[in-house]
Amino acid sequence: MKNHRASAPQTPADLLNDLRTLVVDAEKMIESSVSEHTDEAVSALRHRYEAASERMGEIYASAKKNVTAGAKYTDETIRAHPYQSIAIAAGVGLLVGVLVGRRSGN
Repeated sequence: MKNHRASAPQTPADLLNDLRTLVVDAEKMIESSVSEHTDEAVSALRHRYEAASERMGEIYASAKKNVTAGAKYTDETIRAHPYQSIAIAAGVGLLVGVLVGRRSGN
């Protein structure tokens, strides 16, 4: 059950808003008696849930792919330039240490 990209939310915030709306609709359905709802309403709610679940899976897969690519690039860069990497790490550590030291000194 693939969605068209034009109708799918483009950001995680849009997806969260869709999920919140879905939860509100489900709560309304639960509060009223089940006999008042038709099979069409339940089916529509189920369809919206499946669509949101699919979009969440796509966002997760995309994020995982990006994180993995970033980790591989970082590993390759560190292995290609080990001494520069050590110097940068030491510099960042020194900077963080100075900043933390100034905060705790106040």
